[in-house]
Parts: sequence; C-alpha cells; structure tokens
Amino acid sequence: MEKYLHLFVLLPVLGFLFTLIVPGKNETVISKIAFFSSGVHLVCALVFVAYWLFNDHPHIDFKDFVLYQTDSHEANPYEFFIDFCFDKITAVYLLVGCVLTFLVTAYCRSYLHREAGYKRFFLTIQFFFTGYNIAIFSGNLETLFIGWEILGISSFLLIAFYRERYLPVKNAIKVFSIYRIGDVGIILAMWMTHHLFHQNITFSELSNEVLVSHHLESHSFIGIFISFMLLVSAAAKSAQLPFSSWLPRAMEGPTPSSAIFYGSLSVHIGVFLLLRTSHFWEHQTSVRIMIGVLGLSTSIIATLIARVQSSVKSQIAYSSIAQIGLIFIEVALGFDDLALIHFAGNAFLRTYQLLVSPSVVSYLIREQFYNFKPREHSIEDSLPKKIEYSIYILSLKEFNLDSLMQRLVWGPMHRAGSALNFISVKSVFVYFIPAFLLGVVALLNEEMIPQTVHQYLPSLFAIFGLFMAAKAFSERTNPKMSWILIIMNHFWIALAVSFNEHFTYAHSMLYLSGIVAGGFVGYRCLVRLSRYEKLDLNQFSGHSFEHPKIGLVFLISCLCLAGFPITPSFIGEDLIFTHIHEDQIILACIISMSFITCGLSLVKLYGRIFLGPHVKTYHDTPYKSS
Repeated sequence: MEKYLHLFVLLPVLGFLFTLIVPGKNETVISKIAFFSSGVHLVCALVFVAYWLFNDHPHIDFKDFVLYQTDSHEANPYEFFIDFCFDKITAVYLLVGCVLTFLVTAYCRSYLHREAGYKRFFLTIQFFFTGYNIAIFSGNLETLFIGWEILGISSFLLIAFYRERYLPVKNAIKVFSIYRIGDVGIILAMWMTHHLFHQNITFSELSNEVLVSHHLESHSFIGIFISFMLLVSAAAKSAQLPFSSWLPRAMEGPTPSSAIFYGSLSVHIGVFLLLRTSHFWEHQTSVRIMIGVLGLSTSIIATLIARVQSSVKSQIAYSSIAQIGLIFIEVALGFDDLALIHFAGNAFLRTYQLLVSPSVVSYLIREQFYNFKPREHSIEDSLPKKIEYSIYILSLKEFNLDSLMQRLVWGPMHRAGSALNFISVKSVFVYFIPAFLLGVVALLNEEMIPQTVHQYLPSLFAIFGLFMAAKAFSERTNPKMSWILIIMNHFWIALAVSFNEHFTYAHSMLYLSGIVAGGFVGYRCLVRLSRYEKLDLNQFSGHSFEHPKIGLVFLISCLCLAGFPITPSFIGEDLIFTHIHEDQIILACIISMSFITCGLSLVKLYGRIFLGPHVKTYHDTPYKSS
C-alpha cells in the first residue's frame, strides 16, 4: 500500500501543472482540469481507505528518500529525509479534505465565471491542496514543515486574491505575519528534538512510549519546551488565543476560498499537529493543562465575539474558532477519536455555512423588514448591568486582540527598526561589510581566539544580522536597500553559526546558495522595475497590473530568501538550528527573530510594490473598505 501514497501528492501537482499551460481566458478547460483532478483524487481516496480498512487498517510508515545527509562520523549526524505515514488521523483528514476540495472546485466553476483571476484562483487551490496532502501524509516534522509552508504562502495568495483592493492585501500580510510565528515554532521544535533524540525522529518513533520516556527522564525541561513550541505553532495556525483575530481578516478572499481554507481545512491543521505529536506530550501534565486552558479560554472569548458580529463571515469565523477551542480541550483530555469526529463535523458545517452565506444574507435582508423579532432574554441578562455592558463592549472591540498583537509584537519591531535609522547604504558599505569581513577572518583563525571571547561571538554576529532584518522591516523609502539588508542578514546568521563545531563551509554554501541566487534575481527585478516606475514603500503601488512577469519572478525570489521549500535554503535553515547547541537558547531566539522579521520584510516588499490599488490614476481604484 505504500506506493499508492505518492498518488495523493502527485494528483494535485499534475492538476497544477496542466492548468499552468492553459491560457487564462480558457475557463472551460481550466475548470475541467481542476474538477477532474479533484474528482479522481476523491475516488482514489475512497477506494484506498476502503481497502485499508478491509485489510485491518495497519499503521503505514516508510522512509521515502533522503534530501540531505551529513557525514555519519560526526558526533551528531544530520539527515533530512522525507517520510510518509498513514493511520486513522490521516484517513479522516484525507476524506474530509477530498470531499470539501471537490465540492468547492465544483462550486467555483460557475461562481468565479469571468473573474479576472479565474486561472490564478484554481492554480492556488491546487497548490494549497498539494501542501495539505504533504502535511497530512507526513511522517516526521521535516516533511510536515514542507506542507506547512505551502499552506502558508497559498493562504497569503488567496486572501490577497482581489489584489487591486487595499484591505485584502493588508489583511493577507497580517495573516502571513501570524503564520510566520507558527513556522518558527516548528523550527524550534525540530531544533530541540534533534538534540533530544540525536536524530531526525519520525512520528511512529514518537509513539514508542519507552523511547520517549527514556529521553525525557533527564531532559524534562527540553520536553516542555518542544511541546510549548508545538502548541504555539498549532495555536497560530488554528487561530487560538492570542492569535484569533487573523481568521476574520482572512475572509477578505473569495467566499469559496474562505470556506475551504478558514472554515474547514487549513484552520484545523493546528489540531492535526497536536494529534500527530500527542504521544510525545500526553504524559506531560503541565502541557495538557496548557492546551486545555488555551482551548477553553479561546472558546469562551470567541463565542462572546461571535454573538455581536454584524458580518456573517466574521460570525462564522469566530464560531469556528470557538469549536476548534473545544477540539483542543478534547485533544488535551486524550479523546482523539472524538476530536476527529468533531473536526469532520465542524469542517463540513462551516464550509456549508460559508458557501450559502451570500444567499442567506440576501434572504434575511428582505425578511427582517417583515418578521424580525428581537430575542426577549439572553444569558447575559442574568449578570449585573455593568458587567453585561463591559462584556458587550469588549466583544464589539474583539477583546482588543489586534491591538494586543500590535503592542506586544509588531510595535516593538517597528520601534526597533526606527531606532536603526543610522543604517544607510553608505554605513552598510563603510561599517557592516568590513565588520563581516573581519568576522570571516576571525573564523579562519578561530583557534587563535580566546575561549572567553569565542563563546560570545555567535550571539554577537547574530545580533548584527537581527539589526539588518529589523532595519529592512521598517524601511519605507528604499526597497533596494531593504533587499540588500535581508540578504546580509542571512550572511550574518551563517557566520554566527559557523563558530559552532561541525557547521562546515559546505553547510554554509548549502544554506547561502539559495539566498544568493534568489537575492540576485530579486535585485535585478527591482532594478528593472525602477527603470519604468518610481518605487515607494509608503503605500501599496499595485505594479503587478502592468508588470505581472516581474511580479511573479520577484515573488519567487522572495520565497527563496524566506527559505521556502524550492531552494536548498529550506534545508539550510533546519541544518543551522541543528548546529545550535541546546544551551544556546539566546542564539536560537535571536536567529528565530531574524527569520520572522525577514519573512515579514519580504512579504511587505512584495505586497507594497506589486499589490494593492495602482498608483496611476487611469486604473480603477476601489474604495479602501471592501
């Protein structure tokens, strides 16, 4: 049965490639390819699951192929391999995903008729479904992370589908920023699992209670750290507190994408992560309490917010968040089968509600003039009036979750970048490049550096890299400078980790090869675009209208610099964390912040240059409010 698992990943890839070569105006062929590929996928899934159940539903796990492997003679050898598995969790997620993708694909064939981005929408849906299948069939964290990254970028593209509008683009950047936190959570979890088990461990090995208990006996803090990072990633992806505010903002995309992404499949991937890793943290009582408390508090707050929403899609979004909070509680209590049933029911319900929401709104607008009767009593009426009114105001303000994230995360990053205004093109060439070359010289003569100085050099150089990333994030005038600073950040990171043993020049070249290639191509795109247009980062310029090819190439370059799984930098990022020692938590946090800030800087660059209302007045300019 192992060989058939590849089919579920290849089918959406083939659909994507066939759609790619079809002219954009040929809606009939585009929709038929998507409809056929999703239909075949559904039939294959039904047949495979039936065959799997008939053969006593065995647990399937196999190592597919190795992408990268270090010298086996090293003290802590590293191996990045693709691993696939199939069990009841994968079976439920596969069937739900196939049915809903087929349903939404059939729905969109006529719903998006004559839409300007018809081909782009179906390409993104198939791209998303590829990532979804990689994630649910993954047998280790590395394979899961590939699908996780694809889900993130396809979410950004679908939220910003109406790229000529202001709000969809702005909210797409907001959502991607939250996703980036979840990405780094998984990277840090992989980092510590490498140190804990001294190998790239699979989910099947995590189910070995003896193995896990043996390693956690003397490393209980590391176990809690890994579990907490997994929880942060799951909470960010499933819109749990304090990240809940992104889900209603994601509804700016087309209604079908809202249904399949944020009502059903993508938003439940955080639950999948907890279910898949439950054997690791199920004996850690403190972690189970954290998951349960997080789910309970999210359910209460999301329910209160949903009750006062004036937008039907926002109401559905917060209702879905509340149900996912209950699923978190079920997972924490060990009711995995109940959580899977709850996931399937919530996914089907929210997809149905979102797909019929335009018709329901149209019907209720007419109905309210004749038959509307306000509710006479509600549960809040039993509370004292001051408390009732306070809860109502907080619910209207969505418990200030947006303001909280702005105050605690993005505000400090903006202020840190603004404090680095002394960094300019001149200062980069006069101070930072010579400092980098001096660091390279120190690396070449590493044996001459006193140990008391040597132990601080990795953190020092990583801080320089974080300075580059923070300045790139806050830069509003010179996109070329922002781009150069992002590239330099990666060089500083490579230099910082090179002072740890076993991180050789070959490893640095692997990591930086994708950075250099993507950086060069992206810079050429900026240079070419600047010949025709004035580049300004203070507003959204919408240059993809007149320069779509440059926009596409620049997007691919941004993905290269962000460590997306199309370049060796994706493996390089994981390899870097593998060579950070388990006692170098400060270094790991600094590099994590650099990756978060770089990802946000890249998506801001792409969004402000190529998306949004066009700066030229002869293009139609929609209102800011959608």
